[in-house]
Amino acid sequence: MDLRQRFLHHLAPTTFSPLALEFVRAEGVYLFDPQGKPHMDLISGIGVANLGHSHPEIVAAVQQQAAQHMHLMVYGEYAQLPQVAYAEALLAALPDPIDQIYWGNSGAEAVDGALKLAKRATGRTEILSFHGSYHGSTTGPLSAMGNECMKSAYRPLVPGHRILPFNGTEVLDAIGPHTAAVLVEAIQSESGYIPADWEWLRQLEARCRAAGALLIVDEIQTGFGRSGEAFAFTASGITPDVVCLAKALGGGMPLGAFAAGRALMSTLAEFPMLGHLTTFGGHPVSCAAGLAAWNILERERFALRAPVLEAHFRRGLSAHSAVQEIRGRGALLAVVLDSFERVLNVQQHLIAAGYLTDWFLFENRALRLAPPLTLTDDQAEQAVQAIRLALDQTTSNQQLATRS
Repeated sequence: MDLRQRFLHHLAPTTFSPLALEFVRAEGVYLFDPQGKPHMDLISGIGVANLGHSHPEIVAAVQQQAAQHMHLMVYGEYAQLPQVAYAEALLAALPDPIDQIYWGNSGAEAVDGALKLAKRATGRTEILSFHGSYHGSTTGPLSAMGNECMKSAYRPLVPGHRILPFNGTEVLDAIGPHTAAVLVEAIQSESGYIPADWEWLRQLEARCRAAGALLIVDEIQTGFGRSGEAFAFTASGITPDVVCLAKALGGGMPLGAFAAGRALMSTLAEFPMLGHLTTFGGHPVSCAAGLAAWNILERERFALRAPVLEAHFRRGLSAHSAVQEIRGRGALLAVVLDSFERVLNVQQHLIAAGYLTDWFLFENRALRLAPPLTLTDDQAEQAVQAIRLALDQTTSNQQLATRS
């Protein structure tokens, strides 16, 4: 069996129609197949490779840390420099009173921890989240997910969850004495990059404060420069009680975290002691990689590239007859077409031409564009022309099919 056949045979599926593409190397904005053909990564491994692939500083940090030590002990027992140094760097960029980080391994784990923290700190059980939201697929985050199609096969889920309209005023009336937390994305990811209304977020924050509920912001896909800010919520001026982080957090390595103030975090340390644990959370190699990536992001001011890339794609694609709308902000764009079939056809044309895109879990009429922030102006224009050509080809094919 070749590698593709072995992949399909030995790895449990997430779908019966995976792309099953084979890549052997990645560098910069390109993935290379076994024949050496480059494929421009326009989705960054779904929001992970914000600085592209195999950045030499990140690779060096991984190699150096692996040579010093890897896993030593479950999270929270030993003082390890990679965990502490990265926490210090991130906390300097987050608003007061957020001054502690709880390291994990993934976005779903970060959300799970944040939900436990909210219940523990408030003594309440109700969690409010929003239609179209995605926070992970483990049981806790799945319970907060705003898509019933993804949830129904796994019910019963965690009780106490209510799903309300995103950007709607209903949530302001729903927050009450039983509400432990409101969980929200600053830009909804899997519904096709729908930004939260900033004034609505400010109202949400004020209502949570008045009711004694926590405001949890999920920055798992939107953080680390993608929106034009280090974290998307900062543009609204709000101060969340808890921030969930993952994806680009690890610089290409698996890493998750939730951040909050010391008074909140201390509730996890007793009654019961060791009530929230993770073995590999904050793995030293992942933290070393993440810190290296964060330092590059800040030093080179790559967040400023996000609106530049947005302008390239909007200018080049908005006027195309097949494009109904372009949603999103910065380097998080959803190019809305007329059907899922069109999206799949465009995706296949782009793969053949050496460009990688994807669709969205809850908006399958949209083509996902989330390129590395290291994408140059010339590369962005190449991608625009490739997408326009794919749109032209699928339009011609549809016209021929209609005539026949």
